[in-house]
Amino acid sequence: MTTHPSTHPSKIAILPGDGIGPEIMAQAVRVLEALGESFEMERADVGGAGYAAHGHPLPESTLKLAKEADAVLFGAVGDYQYDTLERALRPEQAILGLRKELGLFANLRPAILYPELAGASTLKPEVVSGLDILIIRELTGDIYFGKPRGVRECPDGPFKGQREGFDTMRYAEGEIRRIAHVAFQAAQKRDKRVTSVDKANVLETFQFWRDIVTDVHKEYQDVELEHMYVDNAAMQLVRAPKKFDVIVTGNMFGDILSDAAAMLTGSIGMLPSASLDANNKGLYEPSHGSAPDIAGKGIANPLATILSAAMMLRFSLNKPEQAERVEAAVKRVLQQGLRTADIFEDGTQRVSTEQMGDAVVRALG
Repeated sequence: MTTHPSTHPSKIAILPGDGIGPEIMAQAVRVLEALGESFEMERADVGGAGYAAHGHPLPESTLKLAKEADAVLFGAVGDYQYDTLERALRPEQAILGLRKELGLFANLRPAILYPELAGASTLKPEVVSGLDILIIRELTGDIYFGKPRGVRECPDGPFKGQREGFDTMRYAEGEIRRIAHVAFQAAQKRDKRVTSVDKANVLETFQFWRDIVTDVHKEYQDVELEHMYVDNAAMQLVRAPKKFDVIVTGNMFGDILSDAAAMLTGSIGMLPSASLDANNKGLYEPSHGSAPDIAGKGIANPLATILSAAMMLRFSLNKPEQAERVEAAVKRVLQQGLRTADIFEDGTQRVSTEQMGDAVVRALG
């Protein structure tokens, strides 16, 4: 893990993005500033904001900053007004580009249910109380990046001659090995259980995945390994989510399952995430999207972004004590009964985005 001498303040690239991104990012920055550490924070445009200012969702200047920084704190990208752009210029390409250019192959998404939010989950409290799952998603391979891909004339079958869309699912052995190591090492610090999720009964790619994960497991005999098909995993996440400890899976399945797990916690507005390279440099972002429909209304939940900043402090900036301070402050605010609209319920106090930020800053004291 990278450490930084006290003479060199950690450099953080602040990329607010689109929609509610700037609002939630503002509160996370306030929390970082309230820690009393000497961070060097530099902002840059990304996503739709990058396209509007520079003609590209990931401008060269933004990418340069991200590469120079010790860590990247990312808001959210996406806006309806850019939906008609060609795919390469859409806001969402910024996050895909950053993952690729920075070599961010491991996405860590904790799904933790705070006791105060048990009533906000759509599942019965007895099913989700005490939930603490870590989903580890491989980020740079799978059907999202596999080639060839595109639209062509169908070469065979009953629809020969018609137009068809096609994508390619691919995983190299090294890609699977490195994400498996991340999962087993994370499990060693938790409850020592890994569930590898695949579709080995249908897809050659995932039979290969299962074989490689099984082989890597030989190096971690203190960790229990279970294999599970993705359809069963989706069902079990809703039926008995607490049976999971660490879930490791591919890019597409991880994308879907982590959002399903998010709702177990009451709101996707509560979930942070980290995307790490081989040296623990990372990009940190809330698991939710840009929500342009509520942008500017001051009702977005900044807690996932604030908790993402805590993950950044722990994994990339080697400041675990400060990470714990931030997480403890969030817990105190929830214990005080303060809620943004997405987690509000009877008997609690509804607050704005900025008021929630105020409360976390106060709780840090």
